[in-house]
Amino acid sequence: MKNKRKLLAGPYLFWAASFIIIPLLMIVYYGLTDKEGGFTLLNLAKITEPENLKALGLAVLLSFVSTVICLLLAYPLAMILSRRNVNQTSFVVLIFILPMWMNFLLRTLAWQNLLEKTGVINSVLKFFHLPGWEIINTPGAIILGMVYNFLPFMVLPIYNVLAKIDKDVISAARDLGAGNMQTFMKIILPLSVPGIISGITMVFVPALTTFVISDLLGGSKILLIGNVIEQEFKQGSNWNVGSGLSLVLMIFIIASMALIAKYDKEGEGTAF
Repeated sequence: MKNKRKLLAGPYLFWAASFIIIPLLMIVYYGLTDKEGGFTLLNLAKITEPENLKALGLAVLLSFVSTVICLLLAYPLAMILSRRNVNQTSFVVLIFILPMWMNFLLRTLAWQNLLEKTGVINSVLKFFHLPGWEIINTPGAIILGMVYNFLPFMVLPIYNVLAKIDKDVISAARDLGAGNMQTFMKIILPLSVPGIISGITMVFVPALTTFVISDLLGGSKILLIGNVIEQEFKQGSNWNVGSGLSLVLMIFIIASMALIAKYDKEGEGTAF
């Protein structure tokens, strides 16, 4: 039986080695070497250059704002779904998962067409003789794109945790005289922390590293750290600097993994 399990795990191990372990090792190698192959930390130090620090700071700011907005939108929605006993396989939850099945690039292109000066939204506003909405190529458009693309990643972990809360615990609290606010602050919110941490991680990290959204909705005028890394790889063909900057971003990924390991030890917020 054990041999059969090892045999079944073979394709996954091959996939993990080919598309996770080997690429990561390549990033580490290029990030810690120069073009001649010698060891150096100068690639990591590139993050301290003013333009790179500005791109990193802006990426952190926009990612933080997007994460907060996603949390404020997702938590009430997850509570509504959990109170109505909606199963994950139901049609309502399917509506929120459905956008994730569509190509990420297509979703962002759709928002570009909606937000352009001659796009759908401004055409409708013009038809009703209302002032146009000039949001394209601004940080606001990037935030909107981040929220739209990553909101399901905030809803699902929180909903998954809230749906597992024993209703008898909530009923017992109310029988003991706790009001709605007390029940929420002392029972529901603490028990939902694993889902919140998982949701924040699953939104903040991809928002921090994205470059497609800022390219399309920012018009390449607003550079985030993801755009800088993309340019180093594609335009400058400087894999060493691009890999070094990528290693710096891995600090945020490691920190997010540490948060999940601390607050979601049983994987409640990530088991969909």
